[in-house]
Amino acid sequence: MKISNKEELKHRSYKFSIKVVKFTSKLPNQRVFWVIIDQLLRAAMSIGANVIEARAASSKRDFIRFFEIALKSANETKYWLGILRDATNIEKEEINSLLKEADDLSNILGASLLTLKNKR
Repeated sequence: MKISNKEELKHRSYKFSIKVVKFTSKLPNQRVFWVIIDQLLRAAMSIGANVIEARAASSKRDFIRFFEIALKSANETKYWLGILRDATNIEKEEINSLLKEADDLSNILGASLLTLKNKR
């Protein structure tokens, strides 16, 4: 059974949130990480939350708005992951894997928005 694009996006964004939660739970409990972890968790989980909210949107305009917020959250997630990668001694491999998935989610959301706004 083939998963629809909407279901794939929902599934991938959910799995991504779980990966970020697990990743951040392994980070050192040091003051420097507290703000980054908090912001990263909020942004990463906002992607999936807004994709889910979009499904219950009352109009196409509302649907688009939730996808726009999800895209902004994906881009913010990439920012915080980049800070962790470039400013700390944390293992880069896992961060780069998360960055790739955040980038993929951004691309999917961006392409969806272009289609929804009839700009393709």
